[in-house]
Amino acid sequence: MKITTADRIKALPPYVFARLDELKARAREQGLDLIDLGMGNPDGFAPQPVIDSAIEAFKNPLNHGYPPFEGTANFRKAITNWYHRRYNVHLDPDSEALPLIGSKEGLSHLAMAYINPGDVVLVPNPAYPAHFRGPLIAGGKIHSLNLCAANDWLIDLGAIPDEVAAQAKMLYFNYPSNPTTAVAPREFFEEIVAFAKKHEILLVHDLCYAELAFDGYQPTSLLEIPGAKDIGVEFHTLSKTYNMAGWRVGFVVGNNQVIQGLRTLKTNLDYGIFSVLQTAAETALQLPDSYLQDVQTRYRDRRDFMIKGLGELGWDIPKSQATMYLWIPCPVGISSTDFALKVLQETGVVFTPGNAFGSCGEGYVRISLIAENDRLGEALNRLKKAGIKYSL
Repeated sequence: MKITTADRIKALPPYVFARLDELKARAREQGLDLIDLGMGNPDGFAPQPVIDSAIEAFKNPLNHGYPPFEGTANFRKAITNWYHRRYNVHLDPDSEALPLIGSKEGLSHLAMAYINPGDVVLVPNPAYPAHFRGPLIAGGKIHSLNLCAANDWLIDLGAIPDEVAAQAKMLYFNYPSNPTTAVAPREFFEEIVAFAKKHEILLVHDLCYAELAFDGYQPTSLLEIPGAKDIGVEFHTLSKTYNMAGWRVGFVVGNNQVIQGLRTLKTNLDYGIFSVLQTAAETALQLPDSYLQDVQTRYRDRRDFMIKGLGELGWDIPKSQATMYLWIPCPVGISSTDFALKVLQETGVVFTPGNAFGSCGEGYVRISLIAENDRLGEALNRLKKAGIKYSL
């Protein structure tokens, strides 16, 4: 048959979460009680006020037609109010904020809107897959910014060759980081803005874990940095903080010309977010700080519980300051894929192999803290019974 996929599809590596789903399905067929700590899929309901808001919005017939391409004015205003409240950043809701069908969609479509075949894109390694898959689909040439534990998983801007920086069109980055849980000081953001201005590179910052921060740590928004809006945009999602992963609501803010380019592409691809969901998302962004504190406490307690339990199995893991993950080394002598598969087959516990996030993730697995402590305790007991521990 002459029908074949486009080269852009052939260039994509297998999506590890789809492969994990296959393996999990087989394990369930074999009767295993899975404890799935693989995907960053929060457990539990969205906040009750958000659910109530959605129910009321469903009753309004005006919400059942096509939404505005640029999102509802009320949701865009809620986004810019949230930025002002959290970061003291002033944004124009009419030109500097765009709702998205989840941040993954926007991160990928941004590459399609701005990357031509052969354009150089700087992407950290390891990284959230959308940061490199979107540019790959667009035909971009990925220059890997290799990260390592010795440098606290921070991008080393000084290691980027001048000739590469001169050619680069876009740089994706993400702090607090998925998968490494790394955080970056404000000074780093100042340096990366200066770097991007010098080389005329579009900065794309993924701030999806803005509010999942612990022990007094406050993540930095790219847009807090003077001049960042001249060369950058920032993405956020309601999936993590508000348990709304399946609702598919996110947004991008920042440079108005860049946002207009993404909007133009999206008007040719989709009709935006169901207005009911935008109304619910407004409610989420307006929840009191007490809700946020409860979320932070929940993930902090899970972090502490899991780090203590893994410590009893030989892992020495520093306390992460943000995100809903742990990033732990594999026992010496086994690859991340083989280790994750061994854990799945012998215990029914699902981890994500680090190489799913790039070659520099090899040697690690990511654990999502998406279960209550009793379930996490069961996972730890299974590891102990199976003799799975960390050893040098």
